[in-house]
Amino acid sequence: MNRPLFLRIALVLAIVFAVTMALLPKPPHMPIDQFGDKFEHMLAFATMSLLAAFAYPTAKLSRIGERFSFLGALIEVLQSIPSLHRDCDIHDWIADTLAITVVLLIVWSVRRQRGARLP
Repeated sequence: MNRPLFLRIALVLAIVFAVTMALLPKPPHMPIDQFGDKFEHMLAFATMSLLAAFAYPTAKLSRIGERFSFLGALIEVLQSIPSLHRDCDIHDWIADTLAITVVLLIVWSVRRQRGARLP
């Protein structure tokens, strides 16, 4: 399996996992629960952003950031559905967007140092 295809599959699986965990009424306990909800949000969105940057190396990083920030906002809106028994929290979306931004700035910086075309 070639590298971009593997990364794209990993990205899709990460997105499905993150959205599923976010929308389950009672998500299973995970070892990282001890670090708190914001950490889980930031880890998920940092991972997805990094996978997207590697899976789509010619994509504009700003577009990747925009799309994942929108996904974070959408998750928060969906968590306000009463039957899910979840909380809609703008601070979770801010944590998501902060993690996305930090990761994509690091990717941009590394690409710049390596002389890669800046998308």
